Amino acid sequence: MGQGQQEKVATSLAGAVSEEISASLAPVDAELERRYPGDPGTRQPVHTVYVPGDVFAADTIRSWGDQALALLDEHAPDAASFAAVLGLSDELAEPVHARVRAKLEREPIEDLRVDFEDGYHGRDEDEDAARAARLIAEEYENGTAAPYMGIRMKCMEAPVRDRGIRTLDIFLTGLMEAGGLPDGLVLTLPKVTYPEQVTAMVRLLEEFEKARGLEPGRIGFEIQIETSQSILATDGTATVARMIQAAEGRATGLHYGTFDYSACLGVSAAYQASDHPAADHAKAIMQVAAAGTGVRVSDGSTNVLPVGPTAKVHDAWRLHYGLTRRALARAYYQGWDMHPGHIPTRYAAVFAFYREGFEQAAARLARYANRTGGDVMDEPATAKALSGYLLRGLDCGALDIGEVARLTGLTRTDLEGFASPRRGDLTASAK
Repeated sequence: MGQGQQEKVATSLAGAVSEEISASLAPVDAELERRYPGDPGTRQPVHTVYVPGDVFAADTIRSWGDQALALLDEHAPDAASFAAVLGLSDELAEPVHARVRAKLEREPIEDLRVDFEDGYHGRDEDEDAARAARLIAEEYENGTAAPYMGIRMKCMEAPVRDRGIRTLDIFLTGLMEAGGLPDGLVLTLPKVTYPEQVTAMVRLLEEFEKARGLEPGRIGFEIQIETSQSILATDGTATVARMIQAAEGRATGLHYGTFDYSACLGVSAAYQASDHPAADHAKAIMQVAAAGTGVRVSDGSTNVLPVGPTAKVHDAWRLHYGLTRRALARAYYQGWDMHPGHIPTRYAAVFAFYREGFEQAAARLARYANRTGGDVMDEPATAKALSGYLLRGLDCGALDIGEVARLTGLTRTDLEGFASPRRGDLTASAK
């Protein structure tokens, strides 16, 4: 056989068979692409902080950071004492403590929601919504905003529906009048029970976009899961999956509401927590329903506040740290924080999670990228998970790009290529 010639391999099927099968599956291919576009590849905040609309002020973000630092100074003033409270290893104590303090000084809040629902007790919601828009626009303008900011409106149930729609209109209009919608805008629709309520939110946003000349689909929103009906419909189907489809591509997240959901199921107040079996069941269904759709899942919150004497603060810190680490192990990479005292342990848990597994993840991804052997045989899906882990660590400040590059030999662009099939072939070696 001449050079460049290949031996002909025998087959039994006519070429038309493959073409016919491909043609028959074309609608399925299109449906898969539409319903399961994959993760958007954007940064996911590690938490969402809720601040009542009548309390939110221009200095809220800085105030939360300062209060968190003051609590550290009072109750765990150095790396050793902070590590002792949380059970951090000697190896992690100093880097975690230093990074927590730096984070509280530089970016204390990653995602802030001005609350006009359960936490709101103001007397003039029109004025508070307009003020929220003005302050958020100013913060994005002067560079003091959190990466993500927005409001939680009232739900689509009849008693509060009109009020919620008006507040959303005032808020979005205020942002438009101040210069336009910021890239970090996030809206939260609470207490969603039926997919039709999601459809109503979509119609509302469509009308706003038309009224203001915005690109269709510009405004997305999170769906808050706080009722049993949002998990299981009367016909036995997973309602939350239908809600994602009802959002017509606008859903960005599913947020678990710890206390409303627990109360809905009759869980006693003393046992309402994000690690209750009922909570695990709901979040597992949310997670499966959202997988591959590009919709992120967020854990709920704890209502045990780190306030009072040092012993009580330490107990609350240990509880919050443990719940956060538990959520991270279950792939819930975001949660709620209700008090400035929660954010030191939020970041401590997140930073410890990424730093303690960093070297192993980096080594495995480097072997995969370079096609070298090792004691674990990883596949493209694992390379996707490894790179996603490193990217999340970079986004929140747990890791630095220099140390990641040193151990993997990869750039951030390389990591993004492995993490997202839409931005790179997972089976290809990094260049």
